[in-house]
Amino acid sequence: MKYLEIHPENPEARKIQQVVEVLEQGGVIIYPTDTVYGIGCDINNDKAIQQVCRLKGIDPKKANLSFVCHDLSHLSDYTKPFDRSIYRLMNDKLPGPFTFILKASGEVPKLLRSKKKTVGIRVPDNNIAREIVRALGRPILSTSLRLADDDPLFEDGYEYPTDPEEIFHLMGKRFDLVVGGGVGNNNPSTVVDCTDSDPVLIRQGAGEIELD
Repeated sequence: MKYLEIHPENPEARKIQQVVEVLEQGGVIIYPTDTVYGIGCDINNDKAIQQVCRLKGIDPKKANLSFVCHDLSHLSDYTKPFDRSIYRLMNDKLPGPFTFILKASGEVPKLLRSKKKTVGIRVPDNNIAREIVRALGRPILSTSLRLADDDPLFEDGYEYPTDPEEIFHLMGKRFDLVVGGGVGNNNPSTVVDCTDSDPVLIRQGAGEIELD
């Protein structure tokens, strides 16, 4: 259990490296994004993925988990080919508060291959999140900061905590590291299903988008 404050605009390289070391060792972290604070781990560490799913009270194959990427350069590693119009849409909106659902490629870890065979892709407009991913050299598995529905911390009317120090106080004991990067948002990302040629809005969140 550790709390690490990182400058939101100019993340310190040595602190980013500390986060990467925790991830490489199979740790599960809480970290800032451009929407709500998220839970993250290395996509290549099955034990860490299982720990995230235990905390969320979900089956990995049924979970709505996303890959947080530094940019779109490695998109083809984890997704099947898709229409150029979808790429233009993503390129226009990212980095930003969006999750784009695409068809998953065979490179997605077996533990995460759902029956739908899809993957959510995020490129948050947050320097800390993107620098962590860049330094790690691959995406991190990410989900919103809400644990199992029966957790006493999360009752009806729950709002995502936005103060990292409060987050550390409430749930830091359950995680290997809480990364503080300023006050967060309590509005999650906008989710767009791009598994077909015509994108479909699944959840309206922080990101504004107009679809024909």
